[in-house]
Amino acid sequence: MRVVHSPHEIYSQLTHERSTGRSVGLVPTMGALHAGHLSLVEQAKRDCDIAVATIFVNPTQFGPHEDFSKYPRTLDCDLELLRKINCDYVFVPSSEQIYAPGHSTFIDPPAVSRLWEGEIRPGHFRGVATIVFKLFMMAPAHVAFFGRKDYQQVAVIRTMVEELNLPIRIEICDTIREADGLAMSSRNRYLSTTERTRALGLWRALQHARELVEQNVVDVAKIEAAMAEILHTAPIDAIDYARIVDALTLEPLEQIDDVAVAIIAARLGTTRLIDNLTLSRR
Repeated sequence: MRVVHSPHEIYSQLTHERSTGRSVGLVPTMGALHAGHLSLVEQAKRDCDIAVATIFVNPTQFGPHEDFSKYPRTLDCDLELLRKINCDYVFVPSSEQIYAPGHSTFIDPPAVSRLWEGEIRPGHFRGVATIVFKLFMMAPAHVAFFGRKDYQQVAVIRTMVEELNLPIRIEICDTIREADGLAMSSRNRYLSTTERTRALGLWRALQHARELVEQNVVDVAKIEAAMAEILHTAPIDAIDYARIVDALTLEPLEQIDDVAVAIIAARLGTTRLIDNLTLSRR
């Protein structure tokens, strides 16, 4: 496994790999790796000849009162985990290499970024779109792998790639969950023991939404009310949203006609968690 810090070097190395006919898979991360991240790297290894992980805690996607300063940074542990699964390259740039002094150029994210996370975290998706675009330019790959847990982020990135005609394919991989259903997240380590137990309310609410749709309940207001009741019973400290949305546009729905997505963002203590589940009448 080769650890690279220089944008010029990672570009040179991957360009060489591609010139020899090898396919390259990219897994962007902010570190604090868990089994969900590792599953993306393992998928990249299965689908491509070369697997590349990036580790960079991106300051521009954090708001002024968010957890950038305390976001877990566990580089040595992360590198050991990646070494064990035979990741080929790890790109670990510094903040100065990504955002030079006076940096003022950003990607204006697409319309799908305006709702939900975009409303609650102004500027978040501008930071996400910008860093992902930069990583795609610095570490040229054939395929980039992302987890479905960050559903809206994935929608933003896919739209950006399509509308800017970027020469990379986006592969979306299933959410990896703990044995009890909690979606794996780097922020789970913030949870106290009691908060960790209460956090299972997110998964129970999503499962119940799926059960209702399977029972031919299509009235979104009824499903959302049932989700909210489960979250309040958990109890969740605060619900940012618990909604049923269109699978493509993420616009709110009144009725489920085909495929929709249940999305939740909630807070336990100082920890904010998100999760989602696809709902289908098929």
